[in-house]
Amino acid sequence: MKKTFNQIFFIRKSKNLKSETATIYLRLTVNGSRIEISTQRTCEPSRWSPSSNRVLGKTEEVRALNNYLETIQFRIFEIQKNFISLGIDYTCEDIKSKYLGISDKPRMLIEIYTHHNKEFAELVGKQFSAGTLQRFETCKNSMEKFLIWKYKIKDIDIKKLGYEFLHDYEFYVKTEQKCSHNTTMGYIKKLRKIIRQCVAKNWLDKDPFMAFKITLTETHRTILNEEELQAVANKKFVSKRMDQVRDLFIFSCFTGLAYADVSKLTKQDIVRGIDGDLWIHTTRTKTDTASRIPILSTAMDMINKYKDEPEMVANNKLFPMLTNQKMNEYLKELAGLCNLNKELTFHCARHTFATTVTLSNGVPIETVGKMLGHRSLRTTQIYAKVLDNKVSDDMKALKSMFSIIPAAEQELKPTAG
Repeated sequence: MKKTFNQIFFIRKSKNLKSETATIYLRLTVNGSRIEISTQRTCEPSRWSPSSNRVLGKTEEVRALNNYLETIQFRIFEIQKNFISLGIDYTCEDIKSKYLGISDKPRMLIEIYTHHNKEFAELVGKQFSAGTLQRFETCKNSMEKFLIWKYKIKDIDIKKLGYEFLHDYEFYVKTEQKCSHNTTMGYIKKLRKIIRQCVAKNWLDKDPFMAFKITLTETHRTILNEEELQAVANKKFVSKRMDQVRDLFIFSCFTGLAYADVSKLTKQDIVRGIDGDLWIHTTRTKTDTASRIPILSTAMDMINKYKDEPEMVANNKLFPMLTNQKMNEYLKELAGLCNLNKELTFHCARHTFATTVTLSNGVPIETVGKMLGHRSLRTTQIYAKVLDNKVSDDMKALKSMFSIIPAAEQELKPTAG
């Protein structure tokens, strides 16, 4: 793209009224935008020629000053010429920075990522969860491996990021790191947050994500229907450990609480609600949002089962907890013992609460979202898949409405050919 370019010298008198000299400035204009550079030289205003942009006179001192101004002008032209030869889209600020020798240190992606995570870590427990920080660290490590795999470098200037870079990174995560599509998009979402901060700080002129679309595929969320939930609840186990795992899973099925939220519950989280019944008042670890849940009888049975155990009393906890990884390992075993052809995880209980326990029994979706601690109804709609039997019941009601108008029903029957 061709740019208009101009440079002109002028003088400006000092604000000091006693001064008899004026400072000589260079005004640089590129595509209508202009900037001024002080030459650090002065002259008497009466000796300055606006038409020639030089100092009048034939003394050695005047000739040296005018030669100095010509040197500056030549240097500016050389900088502009170099930008053009390299195909760099320059501005008047770029030329001034180059002329003054101001370091234009590139801003590096991994360096920015590391700084972001360091600041994020200081907010863990105050605004964010440790789990979210771990995900950002995982994504940063993934990017470090990608840069070595693709470019054989440890870091990259953010100005070099574009659609091709994002496309190649998506390909790498899916093929080399064997991640699913949605997991890959999760990595890229974290990167997008970092990049948008760079745009907001004016470190980037445009967002590399403008042409890149983040898409998610619909996933199958495992839930238990009423019969399966009852089978798990009624199962008798010889192993005490399996019995505890089942109890925690059932508790989550009837409260909708995630593993991290169950593990931190204390007796102080059980309060008397506005209806006089017992409620759980807690804050979600993942989103730091309030979650208010009336305690159903099945969930209360689980609480009462462990409330007097010495370990629970000593640690002021409601339940004995395993790690989430161990819990999910035992749940796979539990599914087999209960003859369930489903892969159970602890989060499956949260889905079951949203669908089988609440929505399928007529609880409004807004109420479900409130109990789940969701910030928006859209999130609840993702979790809460309406079961087939609920659709069947709703359609039966609709059919009964049509059954009272048989005449209209007759009109819909096809006539014989």
